[in-house]
Amino acid sequence: MFYQLLKHVLLGPLLRLLFRPRIEGLEHVPGSGAAIVAGNHLSFSDHFLMPAILSRRITFLAKREYFTGSGIKGRLTAAFFRSAGQIPVDRSGKEAGKAAIREGLGVLARDELLGIYPEGTRSHDGRLYKGKVGVAVMALTAGVPVVPCAMVGTFEIQPPGRRLPKIRRVAIRFGEPLDFSRYAGMEGDKAVLRAVTDEIMYRILALSGQEYVDEYAGVVKQRAAEAVERQRPHRPHRRLSGPGHEHR
Repeated sequence: MFYQLLKHVLLGPLLRLLFRPRIEGLEHVPGSGAAIVAGNHLSFSDHFLMPAILSRRITFLAKREYFTGSGIKGRLTAAFFRSAGQIPVDRSGKEAGKAAIREGLGVLARDELLGIYPEGTRSHDGRLYKGKVGVAVMALTAGVPVVPCAMVGTFEIQPPGRRLPKIRRVAIRFGEPLDFSRYAGMEGDKAVLRAVTDEIMYRILALSGQEYVDEYAGVVKQRAAEAVERQRPHRPHRRLSGPGHEHR
């Protein structure tokens, strides 16, 4: 109920008015039945803009941090994600991927739309990164089509670290549904999962026009953070003086 109120009354009309999204290929999103919409992830705004232009409800697997934030912004964000029926997923630990897949399959079992960002995290530099195979596991296990989606211009309106988005026009592009029924029953084959995921990422790349990086975004982010840490000047330890610590 609250999802429909947000979409049609409170938030959806405002987003469409402010950002005037150019929508391409909306006819490729199935009008009924289970399907996965797999997209690039450039901005926090992506969570709001795509659902605003879809006629059907779409449920995203969202990182748990969105539901546990502090302060006014954190509480508002948590309230929105909970009210909109989005599913919190803990991305840490060995069982995190299995939990996300289990939750996603539950959405698909209800013949609903499931939204996934195969990169697993927002792009920190606007490039498209290697996809994780969870999207392939869900597509093959549930036997559902995957609709590739590209958000264009959302990195420019709200890159990481920017609190409020700039008011500029964006584009949202949907590609033809991808049918992976030829791989039915092969969701346990690592090579097949990699091939399916790479095909999905290639279609997203064709829609978005981004530069592609054949590495996981999380790995690249971690490496960059470590490089910054190494470049920070370290304060020398102060030598103690006084009784028992006289310089000699």
